[in-house]
Amino acid sequence: MNAARGVVSSVLAGMSGDSDPKQAALALAAAGVPVFPVAAESKRPLTRRGFHDASTLLSQVESWWGAQPQAILAIPTGARTGVVVVDIDVHGQVNGYDAFARAHDAGLMNGWEFTVRTPSGGLHIYHPAAGASEQRSWQAARAGIDFRGDGGYIIIPPSARTVHDRRIAYALEQFNTEEPFPLDADQLRDFLDPKPLVHRQYSTVGRPIAVDRLAAWVARRQEGERNLGVFWAACKMAESDVPAGAALDALTVAGGQAGLTEREVLTTVRSAYRSVHGTRSRSTTPAPAEPDRPPPSASRTRVLS
Repeated sequence: MNAARGVVSSVLAGMSGDSDPKQAALALAAAGVPVFPVAAESKRPLTRRGFHDASTLLSQVESWWGAQPQAILAIPTGARTGVVVVDIDVHGQVNGYDAFARAHDAGLMNGWEFTVRTPSGGLHIYHPAAGASEQRSWQAARAGIDFRGDGGYIIIPPSARTVHDRRIAYALEQFNTEEPFPLDADQLRDFLDPKPLVHRQYSTVGRPIAVDRLAAWVARRQEGERNLGVFWAACKMAESDVPAGAALDALTVAGGQAGLTEREVLTTVRSAYRSVHGTRSRSTTPAPAEPDRPPPSASRTRVLS
């Protein structure tokens, strides 16, 4: 049984394969979805006030595409159109699919309505907007994921752009057969780009230790360095008498960012605290250096950023 579709997905699903952006714009506007034209190659709005000028007036749509027949199609995101979009990007060394997979495994990406493949190989994941609750747009650049909500816009099919001398369209890829529901965008942002953890500084032999700084360092570890990094950071915290609960709170988030499961972090932190508290007379610090001087293995493999 198919899930109920929103207005945007219903209109796009009903478009024929040879529809052009103007036809789609007219169909969306007629259905009450505000639209506006965008330059194909720059993705820059072709209206004076950008997405603020988006309109449902058919005469205005006709005028825009009459003056700019090569324009592609965009809609505002958020409450105005009833959709928000998780934008997975792929460029350079950043691959948003890696962060998406972690967020999906954490159960943060459920409730999507439909997806669109982008010309650059990225993915737009559409969710219904959260009614009267404002969901502001944000960017998690290191993760390769943007959120398009209130205050943003998105280019939609059947728009097309030139990538490496090939004309490639934004293509509807999949409709969810389950009932869609709004995304918790704040929770997703905190997972992808956590705010600095506010912990007081603890000290050992007169030397302060910042829990959030250690956690940020752990979050940047790559495969092969992650467990050792968590262990070392937990040892430093234990040596500074940071409560085990505070260490676990900080390192669970950081370890998740690095790709470890909560159970892996829990096991490693417990091991570190047992090691330190059971051997106070000798150092338990493993090989890695200070957070601002990564261990040699980290310098050989560039961290994605």
